Amino acid sequence: MLRHDVLQSADAMHSLTGTTADRNLAAIRARGRVDLEVEAVSGMTRRRRVHESGSLRVRFPGRQASELEAVLVNTGGGMTGGDAFDIDISVGENARLVVTTTAAEKIYRSLGPPVTIDVRLSVAAGGTLTWLPQETIIFDKAALVRRIEVDLAEDARLLLVEPLIFGRTGMGESVKTGGLHDRWRVRHSGKLIYAEGITLDGRISETLAATAVANGGAAAATALIVPGDATLADAIHAMEGAFRGEVGVSAWNGRAVLRFCARDGAALRHDITCTLQALRTAPLPRLWIN
Repeated sequence: MLRHDVLQSADAMHSLTGTTADRNLAAIRARGRVDLEVEAVSGMTRRRRVHESGSLRVRFPGRQASELEAVLVNTGGGMTGGDAFDIDISVGENARLVVTTTAAEKIYRSLGPPVTIDVRLSVAAGGTLTWLPQETIIFDKAALVRRIEVDLAEDARLLLVEPLIFGRTGMGESVKTGGLHDRWRVRHSGKLIYAEGITLDGRISETLAATAVANGGAAAATALIVPGDATLADAIHAMEGAFRGEVGVSAWNGRAVLRFCARDGAALRHDITCTLQALRTAPLPRLWIN
């Protein structure tokens, strides 16, 4: 049964007792977990350990290379209230890994509890991790709690991008109400170097309409780059005329942060793609440019 079919039929459960309804909802909640460890062997990045459970899978579509491409697959066809997903990825010394997803992830409306996503990323000395999932689409009345924890060794490298779209703008949808709690913590040699939290509760569309928030935009993204410096920021500033939305960049203490805001998902994808092509020496994952 498709996830949205479950949601559309869930109102019929109101005639059940609270305890029975809870049991039925618990029965259809999805769980998923991926544990992945990669290592460098003779200049190539290879899988050392792969564990999958529930509705999460990871696939490796590219040829053997110095940078391994991993693609996360959610076989559940989306996420809804009460679903829980865990992703744990470790990059070994001098290994290089890029992680993406097969498609945009959809967070459907919740009848109570939120979707929870816990992501733990670690990169050893000399390793490089590019975290590049496709967009997360938040539907009206959805609830999402996401936590991203990153541990970097002294000379590890990180490019972490997370795009968010509020409603399928191409279909005239908007997110009138809902909940989003997004928490990032990044540590470098055990020291906290970056922390942020985003909380959107209640009337999300009204909040996004505010000039100081998104000025009516429905798509946004954050990119964190370690190491990052003023040279990187200057390169982004020089691209200003190529963007369809707004892009801001700051660099300090060896890291850089980019903020993207656009009217819709297409403009956001364009701006992120332009930026990544300028920042990365390796090609983007094919799923990002197809």
